[in-house]
Amino acid sequence: MEAITYEEFGGPEVLRHEAGVTVPEPGAGQVRVKVAAVGVNPLDHKRRHGWVEAFYPTTFPAVPGLEFAGTVDALGEGVTGVEAGDEVFGWTTTGAYAEYALAEVFVPKPAGLSWERAASIPVAGETAQRVLDLLALKEGETLLLHGAAGAVGALAVQFAVAAGVTVVGTASARNHDFLRGLGAIPVTYGEGLADRVRAAAPQGVDAVFDAAGHDTLPVSIELTGGAKERIVTIAAVDAEEHGIAFSGVTVDPPLARTWLTAHARLATEGRLRLDIAETFPLKEAAKAQELSESGHVRGKLVLLP
Repeated sequence: MEAITYEEFGGPEVLRHEAGVTVPEPGAGQVRVKVAAVGVNPLDHKRRHGWVEAFYPTTFPAVPGLEFAGTVDALGEGVTGVEAGDEVFGWTTTGAYAEYALAEVFVPKPAGLSWERAASIPVAGETAQRVLDLLALKEGETLLLHGAAGAVGALAVQFAVAAGVTVVGTASARNHDFLRGLGAIPVTYGEGLADRVRAAAPQGVDAVFDAAGHDTLPVSIELTGGAKERIVTIAAVDAEEHGIAFSGVTVDPPLARTWLTAHARLATEGRLRLDIAETFPLKEAAKAQELSESGHVRGKLVLLP
C-alpha cells in the first residue's frame, strides 16, 4: 500500500512516500479502514521533530497521523456493530498517512458530512472539549484563547461561546472578521498584548487556553493575576518551567466516541463551523506539514490518499 513513513527525526525532508508498505492486519477489537481523508495536526510535525517524545514515544519506521475518515475494509476478532463497507471516522492506531490503517476508536460518519470535514473533527474536537472541561469555565466568565483561528482554537471558541463564556481570541489581523463571526472578540498577538486584552475585556480574564505556544505563558499568568490553575496549554513546550499544566492528546475511548458523535451531529446540522484550509494528495504530506508548522493556517489541512 501507499504510505508516508519516516525513520529518523528531522524536518519535512525525512518524510518518504512509499508504495510497498505492508497492509496492516486487524487484531482483536480493531477494524481496518481504507482511508479517504486524513487530518493534519501540529502534533504531527512535533512528533516528526522528536519534540514530544516524553508524551508520545516513537517507534521507527513511523507512519504519521492521528485522525481519519474512511470505509471499513476488514474486521478483527470480537468486533461487533460495524460491517465491511461502513463509513466511519475516528482515531488510528497505526498512523493515518496511509492507504489503509487500523482503528479501535471510531463512530459512523453521517451521510451529510464530507470525508474532509469528518477527518477534521477527532483531534480538534477532543482537544477543544478536553481543555475547556479542565478549565471548568462557567457561564459569564471570560476566556483568553491564544491561537483562536486555528482548527482547535476555532472549535474551542464555538464551544465556549455556546456555553455563555466571553472569548477573547488572539489571531493575526486577517483572521479578526472570522473570529467575530464565531462570536469571539479578536485581538492581535505580539508586543502589547496585555494592554489590548485589558481593553477588550475590562472585566478581566478568568481563564486561559493556550493553543499557540509562542511566548504566551508569562502574559497569561499576568492577565489571570497569577491564577496558574486556570491556565492550560497544548502548545508551550516550556509549560513546566512556568508551573502551567500541559494537556496532551489523551483518547479515552468511551468519551472520545461520545464527543465524536456529538461534534459530527453539530457539524451536520450546521451548528459547528469546520473550515478546510487546503487539501493535498498523500504524496505531498511534507508540504502539508511544512505549512502546518508555519503556524499561520486558518482551519484544517487535509490529506487525500
